[in-house]
Amino acid sequence: MNERWLEHLPLNDIKEISPVSGGDVNEAYCVETDTDTFFLLVQRGRKESFYAAEIAGLNEFERAGITAPRVIASGEVNGDAYLVMTYLEEGASGSQRQLGQLVAQLHSQQQEEGKFGFSLPYEGGDISFDNHWQDDWCTIFVDKRMDHLKDELLNRGLWDANDIKVYDKVRRQIVAELEKHQSKPSLLHGDLWGGNYMFLQDGRPALFDPAPLYGDREFDIGITTVFGGFTSEFYDAYNKHYPLAKGASYRLEFYRLYLLMVHLLKFGEMYRDSVTHSMDKILQDPAG
Repeated sequence: MNERWLEHLPLNDIKEISPVSGGDVNEAYCVETDTDTFFLLVQRGRKESFYAAEIAGLNEFERAGITAPRVIASGEVNGDAYLVMTYLEEGASGSQRQLGQLVAQLHSQQQEEGKFGFSLPYEGGDISFDNHWQDDWCTIFVDKRMDHLKDELLNRGLWDANDIKVYDKVRRQIVAELEKHQSKPSLLHGDLWGGNYMFLQDGRPALFDPAPLYGDREFDIGITTVFGGFTSEFYDAYNKHYPLAKGASYRLEFYRLYLLMVHLLKFGEMYRDSVTHSMDKILQDPAG
């Protein structure tokens, strides 16, 4: 990290900066000053607005009492977007039960006007999503997200006409099921896989790196099931505090498919078989 670049940050007396894991989208650093430690995200060649949705999500988390990093500052230096947050010290272990309770607490926050979406679009580097407010969940999830992913996969040569035919059948099934399901606009993390939570040194769970929107809470729960990191204690505690509706086990596959399509788009053919398998599962009889 260039020292002249760092001089533009609103942080005084920086002693040390070291790279840390920040996912596949951002450069991430631990920044130590004389008085505190901060977490710095940098997105090269992006406007300050790149982090606007994440900032808005973290601010909503704070208002809801969700343990998460607190936003310190954001801006743009030499054409690079940055975000400075409090640094959370990771502990050795924690309670999956408490994590389930925390996510249930997050989902209990609902959009006051009953709208689905968010005040800002999702910007994820490789892909963006329109989050304009809608009256129903199906429009946000199917029209604005799944159909957009389908178009991008076709445009980038990762899907062909046969894949589109299968997707169209899957789409009809998803729409039919969601029309029967009564969705409520809960505050969602939006990218709740095992790499986006931690246990702090005092054992408390914390959430970070949100892709926030108000939507059906099964979206978050479905994503937790794709790559692991959540135990039966998590799901038991979540359902005790905020039980999922009948038929959720089938609908969760919709959100697994969504995440797998995102990964097919980002990482390529290694996710093709997983996407195909997920679509096949959705086309099976829901009762089966």
